Amino acid sequence: MDLSRRRTLQGLAGLPLLTAPGFGRAQGASKTLRIVVPLTPGTTPDTVARAISPHLQRRLDMTVVVDNRPGASGMIGMGYVAKAEDDATLMITPATTLTLPLFYKQVDFDVLKSFAPVTMVVSTSFVLVVGISVPARDVQEFVAWAKANPGQFYASPGSGTHHHLCMELLKQATGISLNHVPYKGSAQAVSDMLAGQVLTMFMPVQVAVPLQQAGRLRVLGGSLRQRHPAYPDIATLQEQGVRDFEVDPWYAAWGPQKLSMAATSRYREAIVAALAEPDVKATFDKQGLIIKTSTPDELARIARAEFDLWSRVVKTANILPE
Repeated sequence: MDLSRRRTLQGLAGLPLLTAPGFGRAQGASKTLRIVVPLTPGTTPDTVARAISPHLQRRLDMTVVVDNRPGASGMIGMGYVAKAEDDATLMITPATTLTLPLFYKQVDFDVLKSFAPVTMVVSTSFVLVVGISVPARDVQEFVAWAKANPGQFYASPGSGTHHHLCMELLKQATGISLNHVPYKGSAQAVSDMLAGQVLTMFMPVQVAVPLQQAGRLRVLGGSLRQRHPAYPDIATLQEQGVRDFEVDPWYAAWGPQKLSMAATSRYREAIVAALAEPDVKATFDKQGLIIKTSTPDELARIARAEFDLWSRVVKTANILPE
């Protein structure tokens, strides 16, 4: 991220929220804030945007519109935001959008420079799961089984998803050999794993736990460094001996590169306040989402580290962009 023009942001972030009628709308600026979600309705970024938008509307004294622009793994919506030149556009994206240039040759924007960081919003955990036919009840037993049976198949909803990246990182951390089967979406990937067509995958914890309770799969370990607060009985992969394995599936708010410092500060403060609302927290709790905010500079550093991590993993796996 090019943060030279935001060197005073952290100071601005501590100022009281400005809601005077003319603030942020000088010189004919829009009274409508567009929150672009570059994925389909019902996805986590969409859930986040719709949960916080009523509170943003009230706090910002602006009409807030959630604008789903799915397609091309998020590139259509992100490309729209990258070209925006006003202070009335935001975007909610998952961390995996940072990996787009690692998987696709035609990315018309720079994932690290084309957007202004505003704040992280939420996080969750992915968990390693296996079908009930796999004789493994923890991560070490899974690694032993995979080494004794090399070439087994694992599912993901597509290349570059957290489901995919987590397993490639686990393969490199443990030396196991598994073959990737990318699907076009989560539903069929999960369905085939439950049917025994593929025997393992990573999936969001809130999706996996009910399936384990129904006896349809087994959860072996979580991706975070620490246990998910809503699922304290699930040990992390690190706890179970997988060194340096930490994947934090976070979601963040960004603006176009030309988003002003004043608008960035104002939007960040409004988002942080919205996340403290009881109805927002209740919605996120049901989704297994952990509220997690940051300063713009912190988000920029986290994004760079995320990009560097997956660049190493993808290079080691010899995955070439399409």
